[in-house]
Amino acid sequence: MATNDDEDEVAGVVAGVVGGIALCVVAVLYGGGFSKYPPVAVAEIMPVGDALAKVYFGVDDAALKGDDMGVVARTMAAMAVNPKAIVLLSGFHDPSGDPKHNAQLASARAQSVRDALVAGGVAAARVKFRKPESTVGSGSPEEGRRVEIRVQ
Repeated sequence: MATNDDEDEVAGVVAGVVGGIALCVVAVLYGGGFSKYPPVAVAEIMPVGDALAKVYFGVDDAALKGDDMGVVARTMAAMAVNPKAIVLLSGFHDPSGDPKHNAQLASARAQSVRDALVAGGVAAARVKFRKPESTVGSGSPEEGRRVEIRVQ
């Protein structure tokens, strides 16, 4: 036969579990779990040499413009010279705004360039991402809002 103490204990355990689940949901929602910029897998590949190309973006923007599509042809030409080469993408942002949002934005910019390269014929398996030591770009704010493309 259950006593009031047993019922109180069960109610306490149920309340604790429900509260824990609620806290997890809040943490995911407010912790960036549902960002408009999806995360990308990042490789630990060191960049070699100068960037083949740089793609520049507007403030708080990760969409490519029509005139940016020339980088696909340049990248394909560089890859034709070395059939075993990979494309290494590094995204950057300017110093303004929220650091967490900017890191996601730099990643989203690199993903946009990757999507354009894959749509243009580059094998997805040959495109790698590398987070630079600092995603804050150097120089002018315009120079900061870029993705560097290396074929190595």
